[in-house]
Amino acid sequence: MRIAAYEVRPDEKPIIESMCKEYGIDLVSTQANLDASTVSMAEGADGVTTLGQSDYSNEVLDTLKGYGVQVLASRCVGYNHMNVEYARKLGFRLCNGSYAPNGVAEYTIMAMLISIRKFKKAMYNTDDNDFTLKGKMGKEMRSLTVGVMGTGKIGATVCKILTGFGCRILANDVYESDEVRKIAEYVDLDTLYRESDIITIHTPLLPSTKGMINKEAIAKMKDGVILIDNARGELCDVDALIEGMETEKIGALFMDAFPGETGIIHVPHNEDIVKTEGMPWFKLKYLRSFVNFVHTPHMAFFTEEAAESMARCGVDSIYEVLTQGKSSHEIPQ
Repeated sequence: MRIAAYEVRPDEKPIIESMCKEYGIDLVSTQANLDASTVSMAEGADGVTTLGQSDYSNEVLDTLKGYGVQVLASRCVGYNHMNVEYARKLGFRLCNGSYAPNGVAEYTIMAMLISIRKFKKAMYNTDDNDFTLKGKMGKEMRSLTVGVMGTGKIGATVCKILTGFGCRILANDVYESDEVRKIAEYVDLDTLYRESDIITIHTPLLPSTKGMINKEAIAKMKDGVILIDNARGELCDVDALIEGMETEKIGALFMDAFPGETGIIHVPHNEDIVKTEGMPWFKLKYLRSFVNFVHTPHMAFFTEEAAESMARCGVDSIYEVLTQGKSSHEIPQ
């Protein structure tokens, strides 16, 4: 068995190499993304594993199929980047990664506290020897209503952690959880928008959810609402977010995910000129100029525990499908 591993970070490399040695798998790996220029590395491989920045275009998938690749395994939890419909049409078996929800959930709570306590302004002012309190008055979580959009594993864990702060918790999901219902109140989206001081997004990126945080949705929210997006940037209409920030309808915005971030995040751009379709880089730089906007490079997931789990999933899922005919990591039809 042979596996071609792309986007292999230094922290993943020893885990992937050790697992392949244990399983007797022939491994080829690179830090580069899978794309038309690197796909040849997968020739003769039975499975390919990547993170979320690789190119799963029809052209690349056709080439992989011609090489005899059978399994495509994303080490990320999200798999919207995998061109699922066309990949399945070609007969690939598709898998995704998994990790405990705690890392992203805890990061989300941190984002809320950073936002309500004006941490960015406090940090920048202090670095500039401005030790005044001007513009730094915050709020306490116990006085706020928090709306949680999506109560899957991560959203449910956010709700559980929030109970310790004494805040009111509203929740919305197509599939309501009995466990979440014990600690949060399920409401429709309009009610969540209208009554929440903080809104945190944990819904999957689907055709039906793409751009769901748009001008109309923001108009239904409280003046000065705090928005947290640690899920997928494409859940938000970036132009609507910019307008909300300019008009101060949005009181603070924290984004660990940004629409059009592929090619921007997880690589250095301090010595080059960044060119992106649709100007997402320009729009991100503009938003970053707001003192009440915080952006981080899609790192909410990035803990020692989660990174190890993802690396293991990348190897295990391919090995299980090829040796057992199935894997618990396989993406359901």
